[in-house]
Amino acid sequence: MIYLLLKKIIKITISLFIIIFALTVIIIVTDGLIDNVKKSDVIVILGNKVELDGSPSPRLKSRLDKGLELYKKNLAPLVIVSGGTGVEGYDEALTMKNYLINQGIPSENIIQDSAGIDSFNTARNAKKIISEMKLSSALVVSNYYHISRTRLAFNKLGVEKVYSAHADYFETRDFYSIAREVAGYYYHLIR
Repeated sequence: MIYLLLKKIIKITISLFIIIFALTVIIIVTDGLIDNVKKSDVIVILGNKVELDGSPSPRLKSRLDKGLELYKKNLAPLVIVSGGTGVEGYDEALTMKNYLINQGIPSENIIQDSAGIDSFNTARNAKKIISEMKLSSALVVSNYYHISRTRLAFNKLGVEKVYSAHADYFETRDFYSIAREVAGYYYHLIR
């Protein structure tokens, strides 16, 4: 009797986990693919891998290109590039800044955050910059699966007006990234 009850509880628990996981995936993907673009004080581009030759990876380049597109549409006068130093040995934020300068954004309109080693640190550092400069809104740019967690981090740190745009880049690795984001989202939710 106890064995059957325990087996039923385990089945229900696993079923609930699968349902919650699937619903969260649907919400994260849908939320990330539907851009919420509004004129803002600053565009915040989240970092990613830099190639061994020092150039932005295709994923990072897609984020930079989306940020550049938004900047050229005059959706914000400033850009924060945020990233850390990856295993390749390059400062992501510096690589991002140089890329945007080469694409025509004036250096004085780019704020480099080389301590944005993850989403939370990027949000915390951006919040500090936003507060110090007496700004009030941010337009975050990342890959679609990363948008929900990034906006959550910004909101939890007190940036009330957070808008978003996803980079136009899709790859097979997204399946792994989406699953990782489910855990990351709930971690940020209770953090």
